[in-house]
Amino acid sequence: MISANNVTYRVGKKALFEDVNIKFTEGNCYGLIGANGAGKSTFLKILSGALDTTNGDIAITPGQRLSVLEQDHFKYDAYPVMDVVIMGNERLYQVMKEKDAIYAKEDFSDEDGIRASELEAEFAEMDGWDAESNAAMLLNGLGVETELHYSIMSELNGNEKVKVLLAKALFGNPDILLLDEPTNHLDLDAIAWLEEFLINFNNTVIVVSHDRYFLNKVCTHTADIDYGKIQLFAGNYDFWYESSQLIIKQRKEANKKKEEQIKELQEFISRFSANASKSKQATSRKRALEKIELDDIKPSSRKYPYIDFRPEREIGNEVLTVDSISKTINGEKVLDNISFIVGHDDKIAFVGGNEHAKTTLFKILMGEMEPDSGTYKWGVTTSQAYFPKDNTEEFDNDYTITEWLMGYSPVKDVTYVRGFLGRMLFAGDDGVKKVKVLSGGEKVRCLLSKMMISGANCLIFDEPTNHLDMEAITALNEGMIKFKGVELFSCHDHQVVQTTANRIIEILPDGSIIDKVTTYDEYLESDEMARKRTVYTSTATDEED
Repeated sequence: MISANNVTYRVGKKALFEDVNIKFTEGNCYGLIGANGAGKSTFLKILSGALDTTNGDIAITPGQRLSVLEQDHFKYDAYPVMDVVIMGNERLYQVMKEKDAIYAKEDFSDEDGIRASELEAEFAEMDGWDAESNAAMLLNGLGVETELHYSIMSELNGNEKVKVLLAKALFGNPDILLLDEPTNHLDLDAIAWLEEFLINFNNTVIVVSHDRYFLNKVCTHTADIDYGKIQLFAGNYDFWYESSQLIIKQRKEANKKKEEQIKELQEFISRFSANASKSKQATSRKRALEKIELDDIKPSSRKYPYIDFRPEREIGNEVLTVDSISKTINGEKVLDNISFIVGHDDKIAFVGGNEHAKTTLFKILMGEMEPDSGTYKWGVTTSQAYFPKDNTEEFDNDYTITEWLMGYSPVKDVTYVRGFLGRMLFAGDDGVKKVKVLSGGEKVRCLLSKMMISGANCLIFDEPTNHLDMEAITALNEGMIKFKGVELFSCHDHQVVQTTANRIIEILPDGSIIDKVTTYDEYLESDEMARKRTVYTSTATDEED
């Protein structure tokens, strides 16, 4: 068990948390939710001991081991992948290294023999002989290929490093597991594996995530941070939302009844306070009136942007034809002779573990990259707006937010442009901020403003939910569902894919595709084994060749 006792944390004069008391008990998974800036990551750091409280303390059951998902992707660049995962159990790793150092000695003494014997006993007690196989199971489950298990961390790409650090946090059955955005940069298959792992995990988990489907799947409880307080709900994210809305509704109804009662008492007192025969009753009602207190209902600190993509032109029957496109990058065939036709009602989710393949396809369709072979053709009635995964170049300039969006606006009017920015929560002086200093989430909101102002009838999104908070993801999800046009998108948010897409195209490891008109959940359920057989067959064929 881990608990916060009267915890206050101040940044300057501002109290981020005030007198927080909460217990996280064994066998439960707690989703820690709240608006951006509410302090979710800060609270995890306080629980882990990385930050000291201003007042109060954190208590952990003696003897229990706490594990944290680390965020520094370069910290272990000099170490082998397998070593990094086993470092998740710090004591086990220390024993392994000390044991190896003793056995490597040329002048092995009696004292060394005694020490080695002690270490061997401790090593066996910690299940050390199975450490590498357990670590390999975690890595394979998260999609880190076996040939990378003994590579040096610096040789891995960013997504692979994230998976290794997650495997490190999960390794060795920790008693308390703290996970800050564990689904970031994970593909949908890896997220599904992590969901099953946490569902079957018997100890304490506290997780911060913007993935609503993930929170609904794994959480037994929800801890809501709002206005420096943390309120605990038994149930997952959807249960929290329904419960919190019900509580607000009940308080408003209770206040309405109290207001009606106050009005009746005031009218009686006003009519009869000067009447001798009614004076006692009037005095009694004055005392009753003084005791009535309205509930203080604070509005939530959460803010929802308004995302509404409106196509200027209705789309025709001919939208997009992709014919036999192939592309090889750095010796890897990421797209292999793929063909498909997009209809005017299609909202297609592109899924699969190869993120590079999806990004490459989108860049080709937007004219940013040439295919090695094959062609594509957009219909004459189509117009496209594109959300790139990497937006570095887009914001590498000295424009203010207003100037930047004005460059893409068909109407060169500041008031018109600021209307779109206002929908995305850029208010007042925000418009004069330089785009190069914006946070990741602010840049994403700018790109969504650009897509809204374009009036395009074909939208391409490459991982649009990265860097967004729960409220913005919810707004984007609703905007994508309502859009009266064509959408081609990749997204790690299961709920966005499930509720938006009416067609699934999976890009397989060999660069070919599976194309099905179906929802995502139906696709996973009906084609899971077929997908695995297809991947196996293509791999076997390659080996035979």
